[in-house]
Amino acid sequence: MRLTIRTDLAARVLMYCAMNPDRVVRSSEIASCCNSSGNHLLQVVNLLQVHGFIDTVRGRAGGMRLSRPMEQISVGQVFRAFERAVPLAECFDESTNTCPLRPACRLRTFLVRAEEAFYHELDMVTLADLVRGNCGFEALLKLHGQMVPTCSPSP
Repeated sequence: MRLTIRTDLAARVLMYCAMNPDRVVRSSEIASCCNSSGNHLLQVVNLLQVHGFIDTVRGRAGGMRLSRPMEQISVGQVFRAFERAVPLAECFDESTNTCPLRPACRLRTFLVRAEEAFYHELDMVTLADLVRGNCGFEALLKLHGQMVPTCSPSP
């Protein structure tokens, strides 16, 4: 399974916001830090807001922040929001499927189970698991001139 660029960017945006919980962050600083185009990032930010992961603030001092505590955002929820529309294989999309083997194919059953296991594992990982005590991630943010809390590794 390969994740889309949007899903990757969504994880970056959420991790960045989680590392800066006491302030509204701007999409331009995330784009700069995460090596992303501003337009692509804004599309991801819009989807994150639609799915209720972030709140956005308009205006001169605008930006975004997490809509709920990072401990309440599972990576599985985020990935589902961005990946469910992308079929795992051609035969998963009824409207475009041209595979002549589908009626007798057993592989599809195993792929469905594998996809469910993938999301189940990610459901057990929260945004907090990705950033709390991640001194390496914090150091990378500091390299880009962003103010973040002082790191102390998690046990």
